[in-house]
Amino acid sequence: MTRSVTVGAHAKLNVFLRVLGRRPDGYHDIESLVLPLELADTVTVTEAAAFSVGVVGPSAAVVPTGADNLALRAATALSRAVDPTPAGASILVDKHIPVAAGMGGGSADAAATLRALDRLWARGLDPSQLAEVGAGVGSDVPALLREGAVFISGRGDRVEPVHVVTTWWVVHPFPFAVRTPDAYDWWDQGGATGPDGGAVIAAAETGNDELLGSALFNDLQAPATARHPEIAAAIEAFHDAGALGSVMTGSGPTVVALARHLGHADELAAAVAGSFVTSGPPSTRSAGP
Repeated sequence: MTRSVTVGAHAKLNVFLRVLGRRPDGYHDIESLVLPLELADTVTVTEAAAFSVGVVGPSAAVVPTGADNLALRAATALSRAVDPTPAGASILVDKHIPVAAGMGGGSADAAATLRALDRLWARGLDPSQLAEVGAGVGSDVPALLREGAVFISGRGDRVEPVHVVTTWWVVHPFPFAVRTPDAYDWWDQGGATGPDGGAVIAAAETGNDELLGSALFNDLQAPATARHPEIAAAIEAFHDAGALGSVMTGSGPTVVALARHLGHADELAAAVAGSFVTSGPPSTRSAGP
């Protein structure tokens, strides 16, 4: 019987994102509090003689299935790391996370692929070993391997677990994409570095949602908004609707808003058309666009 393993690949949001500057290697040093969300793709890996990847689901149309696919890159990287004899697997991604939206969808799929293949191949690698492989695939992969809230630094490869209270969020995606390299290039052209994120982390840890909402920030937001004013319009709409706070997540363009509770989140989603409700870290209630 052919064996397979299925795991969830959770989207993320950046409660704050602080950009410190460009590194000699071309990446940027950052600091961020990252929350995994209920919104998730599903990744299934199945024994096979060679690697292949297929993508289905509502966000499948714009996902590459060749060498640029991060799940496929993760699989080949893990194979090289653990076995001198090339292994293979069939990878199927059921895609629900918006693509190129600042929600870590591709990195989440890569992280899920690493976890699933580790189980399929019975390698028993510890999180640090998987993270070392993941860091070579994408900067967000080590954070999304943890399956919990984390503080990240460096280029995103230094990861520390953070215990936070579950919060309710409203997510507003856009029909256009922002490439991560473009977002950081825009920051290089005059972006500013925000405050230390310690207050944000403390508010998240203690469940002080009022303080958390007022402290959200993203250093990539101003440069992105200058080129895509729709981002600022969505943030203002959430504020007008009574959100505790609203911010662009990741490299954008997706906007997220913090709600007091599930009922409040439903009200915010109804007030800003095209939005949906989720929680982070995930609650037991399923959610999605």
